[in-house]
Amino acid sequence: MADIRITGRMVNFSRLTFDTNDHAAIRQQLTSTLNESSYLGTLVIIDSTVEQELIALIQLLIDLGLQPMAVIDGILGDQARAIQFPVLPTDQPLQRIKASKEQVVDHAPEKTVDSTAIQTPQKNTSVTHVTSYHDEILRTGQSLVQDQGDIILNAGMNSGSEVIASGNIHIYGNARGRVIAGAGGDGSARIFCNSLEAELISIAGTYCVADDIPKDMIKKPVHIYLNTKQELEFEPLQF
Repeated sequence: MADIRITGRMVNFSRLTFDTNDHAAIRQQLTSTLNESSYLGTLVIIDSTVEQELIALIQLLIDLGLQPMAVIDGILGDQARAIQFPVLPTDQPLQRIKASKEQVVDHAPEKTVDSTAIQTPQKNTSVTHVTSYHDEILRTGQSLVQDQGDIILNAGMNSGSEVIASGNIHIYGNARGRVIAGAGGDGSARIFCNSLEAELISIAGTYCVADDIPKDMIKKPVHIYLNTKQELEFEPLQF
C-alpha cells in the first residue's frame, strides 16, 4: 500500500491585500472585522502593495487567530524566500462585477420566552441574507461573488468566468467556468444548473474538476450537493 494519498479536498482560504505597513492600523481593522465575522482560524494568503516587515506581519496575523499560508510574489517575495515561506505566483484577477439586482432580507433569530427570567435588553443579532440576481451572461474573465447568501444567474456563464456564493447557486443556462457554493464552509449549500459544463465545481471546499464530473451528467440539468460523507453528489434534475 502506498504511504501517500492524494484526495480531492480544496482548502478554503482568504486573500489579504495590505495597502499599509502600519501594523497598529492593520491590527485595529482586522480586529474589528474578526469580531463581526467568523474568520478565526481562516487560512490566508498575504499580498501587499507596500514594503512590509514580513515576519512581524505573519506574527500579527497569527496573534489574531488567522493562519498565514503563503505570500503572493512581488514586494514580499524575497523576504518570504529568505525564511522559506511559500511564495505563490502573481495572477491576473478576474473582473469582479455587480449583480443586476439584489434582494436583502434580515432574519431575526427565534426567541424563547422564559416568564421567570429577568428581561434585559438584547443586542440586534439579526442575520442578513442577500440573494444576487444577474440577468446577463457571465462573460470570460468576470467574477460574481455573494458572501452573504445565494446567486441566481438567469443567462448562464461562459468558460473562464467564476461565480462564488456563501449559499446556493442557481444557473438557468450553461454552467461553465468555476462554480463555487458554500464558500464560507456551509456544507448544506447546493448548486442547480440547466446544463453542467463547468471547469470546476465546489461546495464548502470539496471540489471536482471537469475531468472528474460524471460523464452522464455533462450538458444535463443537474442538482449538486454534499452527501453524509462530504462527497459531491450529482443528481439529474427532473422537469
